[in-house]
Amino acid sequence: MFTASSQLNVTLICGPTDMRKAIDGLCNIVAYNLEKEPCSEQLFVFCGRARDKIKILQWSNNGFWLHYKRLEKGHFQWPGIDDELLSLQVSSRQLNWLLDGLPIHSSQAHPHLTYRYHDE
Repeated sequence: MFTASSQLNVTLICGPTDMRKAIDGLCNIVAYNLEKEPCSEQLFVFCGRARDKIKILQWSNNGFWLHYKRLEKGHFQWPGIDDELLSLQVSSRQLNWLLDGLPIHSSQAHPHLTYRYHDE
């Protein structure tokens, strides 16, 4: 099971991606289309045209990880291509929602709270 760490930046690549692409092809999209560094401490998330497959590209010290998820039924709530928006920065929490089938702007989730203990 893949769970995104809260310390990592997450970039969704909007619109469909050819899921036949492997690490080098996805790195080219990141480097040339987004003009970002594929070897940075970010997760780059891609979705296929049918929205039933997701690939996550991740750099780790000395090599790439390529995480892959295929839904057997249903599809991901993937953002489309906006006029100038090729990618979208989301939180790791939003990525986990997306992987669970929820939209990234879900109003169903509980808000993030920070508890402060007050000793009297």
